Amino acid sequence: MTTQTTQPNETSDLLAPLDLAFWNIESAEHPMHLGALGVFDAESPGAAERAAQLLAARAAAVPGLRLRIRPVWLPVGGAVRAPAPAFDPLDHVRLVEPVEDFHAVAGELMQCPLERGRPPWEAHVLPGADGTSFAVLFKFHHALADGLRALMLAAAVMDPVDLPAPRPAPAPPEASRWSWLPDPRKLPGLVRDTVTDVGQALDIGTSVARATLGVRSSAALTSDATGTRRTAGVLLDLDDVHRVRKTVGGTVNDVLIAVVAGALRRWLDERGDGSEGVEPRALVPVSRRRPRTAQPPGNRLSGYLVRLPVGEPDPLARLRTVRAAMDRNKDAGPGRGAGAVALLADHVPPLGHRIGGRVVAQAARLLFDILVTSVPLPSLGLRLGGCPLAAVYPFAPLAQGQALAVAVSTYRGRVHFGLVADAVAVPDLDLLAESVRDELAGLVEACADRSSLEDGAFAT
Repeated sequence: MTTQTTQPNETSDLLAPLDLAFWNIESAEHPMHLGALGVFDAESPGAAERAAQLLAARAAAVPGLRLRIRPVWLPVGGAVRAPAPAFDPLDHVRLVEPVEDFHAVAGELMQCPLERGRPPWEAHVLPGADGTSFAVLFKFHHALADGLRALMLAAAVMDPVDLPAPRPAPAPPEASRWSWLPDPRKLPGLVRDTVTDVGQALDIGTSVARATLGVRSSAALTSDATGTRRTAGVLLDLDDVHRVRKTVGGTVNDVLIAVVAGALRRWLDERGDGSEGVEPRALVPVSRRRPRTAQPPGNRLSGYLVRLPVGEPDPLARLRTVRAAMDRNKDAGPGRGAGAVALLADHVPPLGHRIGGRVVAQAARLLFDILVTSVPLPSLGLRLGGCPLAAVYPFAPLAQGQALAVAVSTYRGRVHFGLVADAVAVPDLDLLAESVRDELAGLVEACADRSSLEDGAFAT
């Protein structure tokens, strides 16, 4: 079975509350699209042009890429995903002139909002100036797809590959849940659900209030909106991450979050801002999708909130602190805690999202200081026009009032960091990228020193 045959047959469907929230909080300075910059090895200078032709031809056959978002009369303030009546993939796939620096061009493209009157996605093909590589920048609006869903849409226009057959998707939520027109026969069940939801909302609200106490962030992580974007990418060896994990314990994700904390420390110190006492709050999104099931449109997200121990000078102590915080979040579950604030969107009627979108956007800076998200990628090799995918850098949108977002993927033995920043607030994003590399190297060295001490003690 090929990737082209694994997409569900999509028709018009009402946007879930969280999707509607992403659609309405967007502004010109803060576009709400996800991105991924894939870099491909090329055997000839014409590979990029052929890739653009293939992307356009294949996009026409992917139902999820034909969907636009349009408002509806009922529910008031609501919107639906519906097939575009005159979909033309050439409106979405663009071939640009050869470029020297993929990330420089990607930053300029990431700052441009997607056109809202047609299916909200784009694929920009960037030929390398030396003719030995090309890149494709995919952009998907967050109301169309979350990270996993965006991955499936992008994979659908890659060369066909054998993938495990997805399990049937779980039954979608009942229309009454999102239409705000409950069936009177189901009132007793709705009352029980409402009581449960109120309790959950109170738990989340209390956690949010606690998360705002004693905040020790850094001015470098917050900014007035300029609408500009800069991107950078970092490649790390996954074996090094596993080496740290096996020495200290925890998960790969714990190690990667600790790398972000240590990189921020190095970066703040290097640029002269200072890291002493800094403890920014990181929002770590958590997917609520079931693995290997058919992927419906939209977002299935919750999250964890973690205070990054940037002010801690010991790299292993930073990792232990991150691990303990993530363990506490997992014990509470993705439905509780301040990071689960996205679930509150389900309790707001569509008109509330339409009217209050900008207010919600402004509240993001009160809840968290930086987004650190993980985007899964398949372990098998992807190709486009026969050209192998050599690297892929995921990009997250910037919340209002925030200067930096970090996205991470693992692919074929390497960890790919995608950094997105406000270009005015963070002119030295490359310095942060270098700090990411140095931090993992420092962790590996600290683990080697610890192992040497333990071996020496055992020998004694």
